[in-house]
Amino acid sequence: MSILVTGGGGYIGSHAVRALQKAGKKVIVLDNLVHGHREVVEKTLAVPLVIGQVGNKRLLTELLRGNYSELTSKKNGLNEPVEAVMHFAAYAYVGESVTNPAKYYRNNVGDSLALLEAIVIENQRRESLANLPSISIVFSSTCATYGVPEKLPISELTPTEPINPYGRSKRMVEQLLEDFGVAYGLKSIIFRYFNAAGADPEGDLGESHSPETHLIPLVLDAITGRIPEIKVYGDDYPTKDGTCIRDFIHVTDLANAHLLGLEWLNKEPSLKSFSPTIFNLGTGKGYSVQEVINAAQEITGGILKTKVSSRRAGDPPILVASSNKAYSTLNWKPIYSDLNTILQHAWRWHCQIHSLKAKQ
Repeated sequence: MSILVTGGGGYIGSHAVRALQKAGKKVIVLDNLVHGHREVVEKTLAVPLVIGQVGNKRLLTELLRGNYSELTSKKNGLNEPVEAVMHFAAYAYVGESVTNPAKYYRNNVGDSLALLEAIVIENQRRESLANLPSISIVFSSTCATYGVPEKLPISELTPTEPINPYGRSKRMVEQLLEDFGVAYGLKSIIFRYFNAAGADPEGDLGESHSPETHLIPLVLDAITGRIPEIKVYGDDYPTKDGTCIRDFIHVTDLANAHLLGLEWLNKEPSLKSFSPTIFNLGTGKGYSVQEVINAAQEITGGILKTKVSSRRAGDPPILVASSNKAYSTLNWKPIYSDLNTILQHAWRWHCQIHSLKAKQ
């Protein structure tokens, strides 16, 4: 049997595929390639890629049953039923979600609903066959579901009060999973990430968005002169240097958590009603924007220009996770997520894709 990874051509999804491969799992990627990278899936990871929309129920039915004709014709051994889904496919630009919320609700919520319905229908079919396990799902969510928390660190019990359509769209899918667990017995795990960062330690997978909005790749772009400067949104926060503090988690540690989550789901007994289990994924330690800039300059040997801008609406001074639940339940422990390691891996990847020489 195989694992279906939606959005497997994207940043976190591709690293999850790598983790699954290392665990000996067979993987199929479904990606519409709006933001995913075809060459990453087909060349770097060398797994079957199905180009399509997650909301395509006919396509989903074929994939879940292992009847997709293109995979069958390749005789690659992946024309097999799917045992689990890792669902990463989503739009994830907060600003865009504010100006074009319809796009986010249609894609993030509507397509996820179609996916869940297809899984439920397939699971009901499998009940009559009695020789195939039901399909479970691991869902990629976000700390944006919490909004602006009143207390730190943020635990899974912190109230969810998202402040933008992106965060609300992710929270809506979480609610779908809650309702589908109660009504249909759909087994699921929800991971709420904090600031994903870094690149695969092997150096052949990394972070490449268009447009780029994440701090670390923007800092590296500024150091290499690909952009003229880095904007610092506010230097008057009540923090040690006045800039925001965030919890950066290495993307490989995130991917490994998904693998552990899948294994944990498979060990759980079948239940008539199964509410999703929610886990935060962070380190419990925060770094300020200025600390990231300083460390990046030290590691790369480069200098960048900064420009202080006004605060962004809704940006809390500090966002730091409590991931004790993931530590104790999944036996998950981040191993790459100190700031220097994150920056070193990101810099190696950055140099590779832009033909630069990394500082040894």
